[in-house]
Amino acid sequence: MIRIPLRPLARILRARERGENPDAIEAENRRLRHEAIQDKARRRAEGRLALMASLFVLGFGTVGVRMGALASTDPIEPRSEVMSAQIVSQRADITDRQGRVLATNLLTHSLYAHPHQMVDPVGAARNLARIFPDLDADKLLRDFTGSRKFMWIKRKMSPEQMQAVHDIGEPGLLFGPREMRVYPNGHIASHILGGSGFGNEGVDSAEVLGVAGVEKAFDGWLRDPANDGAPLQLSIDLSVQSAMEQVLASGMEVMSAKGATGILMEIESGEILAMASLPDFDPNDRPRPLLKGDPSDSPLFNRAVQGQYELGSTFKIFPVAQALDLQIINPNSGINTTTPMRIGKYRINDFSNYGPQLSATDVIVKSSNVGTVRIAQMIGVERQKAFLQKLGFFDPLPIEMVEAPTGKPLVPTRWPAVTAATVSFGHGLAASPLHLAAAYATVANGGVKVTPTLIHGRTRPQGERILSERAAARAVDMLRQVVTRGTAKQAEVEGYEVAGKTGTADKPRPSGGYYDNKVVSTFASVFPASAPKYVMIVTLDEPSVTGPGGESRTAGATAAPVASAIIRRLAPLVGLEPVTDENLPVIAPRFAPRVESQPGDELKVSANQ
Repeated sequence: MIRIPLRPLARILRARERGENPDAIEAENRRLRHEAIQDKARRRAEGRLALMASLFVLGFGTVGVRMGALASTDPIEPRSEVMSAQIVSQRADITDRQGRVLATNLLTHSLYAHPHQMVDPVGAARNLARIFPDLDADKLLRDFTGSRKFMWIKRKMSPEQMQAVHDIGEPGLLFGPREMRVYPNGHIASHILGGSGFGNEGVDSAEVLGVAGVEKAFDGWLRDPANDGAPLQLSIDLSVQSAMEQVLASGMEVMSAKGATGILMEIESGEILAMASLPDFDPNDRPRPLLKGDPSDSPLFNRAVQGQYELGSTFKIFPVAQALDLQIINPNSGINTTTPMRIGKYRINDFSNYGPQLSATDVIVKSSNVGTVRIAQMIGVERQKAFLQKLGFFDPLPIEMVEAPTGKPLVPTRWPAVTAATVSFGHGLAASPLHLAAAYATVANGGVKVTPTLIHGRTRPQGERILSERAAARAVDMLRQVVTRGTAKQAEVEGYEVAGKTGTADKPRPSGGYYDNKVVSTFASVFPASAPKYVMIVTLDEPSVTGPGGESRTAGATAAPVASAIIRRLAPLVGLEPVTDENLPVIAPRFAPRVESQPGDELKVSANQ
């Protein structure tokens, strides 16, 4: 910038020539310089004020826009970080086949303490013991007054409990938000769901992990963010499951049984609509496992999957169906039932003396041990073992539960003639009720193997053919006659054509041998017999009922009537209409034939009447 001098020489000389005062020129130039300086300072101040105003407008505008954006969005709980590692606790729901919730998540809080920050540890311990009856006030006080800097008090609690703790007003008691797994239906389907617990946890969040059942089997899938929160849909129906548990519990009480199992399964798909094991538990408050004694005494024990029982005469249909398939016999073939039957030093007897001969059908209807053994001997040991293995009695079932491998059948290591004989009528081989359900479904499905599943709507390959359609149809017809005129008359449900077989097996002693007065009674059934759709298995552990004839433990007097009550209750729930003369279905050929023996051992097929 060029400064103008206050006393320019040229103007000073001209002023002197005209007689003017040169000081006036200096004063004027000084005034102009001051005005220029003031104008420059004013412009600088105005620029600064404009800049400050712009910054204030921008700042408050940004805050306003952000506040508006937050106000217009849904509230989202931020993910907590513990020790710089995120704990993601979100877990997918589990639903039944109708989409009804079986397991979901709920926001709750944990309670922990910093004892060194406590003002009144005595009062805190006393009040906490009052709010949480399972806590010991003396132990809490020792912990609060010791050297600990941190301690957990409750991993989860209800809103009412949280408010009560808050009202204590103790600064050393702190809350941490977390998710918990909730089972809104309580005991219903407890063994199927299994339960959950906490894995990695911090004061602000915790990882929810499955500990049993499908929660454990699908733990990775339920926690996978790639599934975008899609629920795991099970095959069970909540209404059917609830009704089964109610009726089964009543039957267990009436029959004075130690435990009970019920299974309802679709024959075509293998999907399980209901599976109950009693006694059960509440997965919201899962009990601790037994550390000693009989595992089956624990309510955590799943009798349907983990139980290994000799299933008695329910097995008799298998050698008969196999012999029909091999065309060794037909339904009316005469079978020697002379009793007692001797195999080496062992004797095999029947419950009653049925005479020297029964038809193959009546061997099943009257439940003849001797007749069944005769048929098994016609088949031979190797073919018998191969058939039972195909039915799945040698391996654990691939059901979607972590407990499934523990339910591997107890198969004899040696298979001499006497073992082959006893296995044919359900002794010497122990399997779970679910194994029995799968085998009966295979027979009722026209001889095509059925594999049980707990997942709804999953496409699976068709199973292996194990029996011919004709042999399977004849076996179902025999099972129907067991109910209409045999040992399972109390299982009949008018309109639903129940077909099934009773089985009563003595319970083995842990030390060897069998109890004299303890049995496992089972009724295995399919319905309706004219076009089988469902398999029902009912097993009672140590039942006993007193009737007009005195005390009875047989399956015909215990398991069969309980199964009848369950079918009567469940059949309408699954949409199955009772069969009457008006709506009697047209029977497909594979369920129609009944073979009659003719001279010359020729076979003649006639339609059922």
